Amino acid sequence: MSGQEIQDKVAVVTGSTKGIGLAAAEALLAAGAKVVISARNEGEVAAVGKRLLEGHPKRVATHACDVRLEAQVEALFKAADRAFGGVDFLVNNAGVGLFKNLEEMTLEEWNRVIETNLTGVFLCSRAAIPRMRRRGGGYIINISSLAGKNPFPTASAYNASKFGLNGMSEALMQEVRYDGIRVSYIMPGSVNTHFGGKPPDPALEWKLAPSDVAQVILDLLRHPSRSLPSRVELRPSQPPRK
Repeated sequence: MSGQEIQDKVAVVTGSTKGIGLAAAEALLAAGAKVVISARNEGEVAAVGKRLLEGHPKRVATHACDVRLEAQVEALFKAADRAFGGVDFLVNNAGVGLFKNLEEMTLEEWNRVIETNLTGVFLCSRAAIPRMRRRGGGYIINISSLAGKNPFPTASAYNASKFGLNGMSEALMQEVRYDGIRVSYIMPGSVNTHFGGKPPDPALEWKLAPSDVAQVILDLLRHPSRSLPSRVELRPSQPPRK
């Protein structure tokens, strides 16, 4: 009933040049996995990959990818095949936030949120599943948000993407469970990252750190196989009193 072995397994982490994605990649590498670093900005991907490779020789590969684009997603997973022979773990972390009232939002802005946060997870998961099946199983972990259950003004697109991601994750979990592929989604609250285009604020120590979410990813991978924590809600322990 042991959980997934991490040593020498192959993980693809999207949006992994900063924040939660980078923390997840670093934690997986520290646990002995091989990791494919990916994000849209090719320069950032190369720089982060070079730094990580110095500490983990032969266990880091890089490939720039916009998860909204089917051809780029397929190229990402082919790069994982070439570098490491397949995929065992997928952390769907790439995401964007846009916060304005619906009537003020352009169609391009709406599509950017939905296509990144939801369609991107569909495309990456669809590419990963047959590869995991050929390797006897795997784990898909989707990074959602408490905004996937708690709607709030100015977040109609973001809420819609995360509500949808939660529902898709639960349906997918049931579709692939008998292939030995596990699916979980993590719903963090406030995380001190670059999310929304703002740099992390050292004064906001009460917020979750990216490493807190990365620790949950490792815990899920190591969880005994008899049971499945299909959803994890993660909150700061002591947010400011209201």
